[in-house]
Amino acid sequence: MKKLRAGSRESWLAVIQTELVMAAIRAQDPQREIELVTMKTTGDKILDRTLDKVGGKGLFVKELDAALLDGRVDFTVHSCKDLPMDLDPRLPLAGFSRRADPRDVLVLPEGVTELDPQKPIGCASARRALQLKTLFPGQPVAPVRGNVLTRLAKLDSGQYAALVLAAAGLKRLDLEGRITRYFSTDEMIPAAGQGILAVQVRAGEDTSYLSAFLDRDGADCAMAERAFVRRLDGGCSSPVAAFATVEGDTLTLRGMDITSAGEPIFDTITGPRSQGETLGIALADRIREGTACTAR
Repeated sequence: MKKLRAGSRESWLAVIQTELVMAAIRAQDPQREIELVTMKTTGDKILDRTLDKVGGKGLFVKELDAALLDGRVDFTVHSCKDLPMDLDPRLPLAGFSRRADPRDVLVLPEGVTELDPQKPIGCASARRALQLKTLFPGQPVAPVRGNVLTRLAKLDSGQYAALVLAAAGLKRLDLEGRITRYFSTDEMIPAAGQGILAVQVRAGEDTSYLSAFLDRDGADCAMAERAFVRRLDGGCSSPVAAFATVEGDTLTLRGMDITSAGEPIFDTITGPRSQGETLGIALADRIREGTACTAR
């Protein structure tokens, strides 16, 4: 039986997420040997500039993609929200996980109970920054880089009044106790794929070993959300957001973009879950044509 090598960024959260996939494979096939291969990506090394200034989300997958292509690893695991929208056709996505908590959360410094109006809220995306302006009028917002633990250290050292982070990442790190407030998905629409893990492989290879991990609901939501963002050409410098839910055979997708005047614009579309990508494209076109509403 072929030994599998799982590729992962070396951050604590990335390793935990990759180990979730490895555990599911072992549960399905206890005899299967799996090796964890970690590496530092370019995106992990450049911490003094925001992603849009240095090349976007692709910097988090470049080294992992190279390892897949040359056979050093057999699959790689990513936070779906961190994946570029356009992927190398030689490295397709084998599928997606069940979605964990999709919400964004507010984290205050240790021992602090209220926002300091003189310090900024730290967040790593234009999407969050735009929505924070509505949630906390007048509160300064500033970019923050680094993995979750690095960001928390910056917060606790007094550099920020608070951070906005993904609930799923904090829970996977067993840091749920740091959460001060959960934002509903209406208050702050998540990033496309937030809370979902994606597994990437080489084209043409047998991926049946992943069947116990992959989830249809997560896949349908992720594909619809990614189609919406891709259609709007949204990247890490864009405030585009998308969040889908499924109930039975029906998928509902909520999307956000920005008007030419810099104001958020929202819209929702509902249809058959089997047509999720088509729905994502249709919603993007409706927003781009200016027929959506600006109210939540």
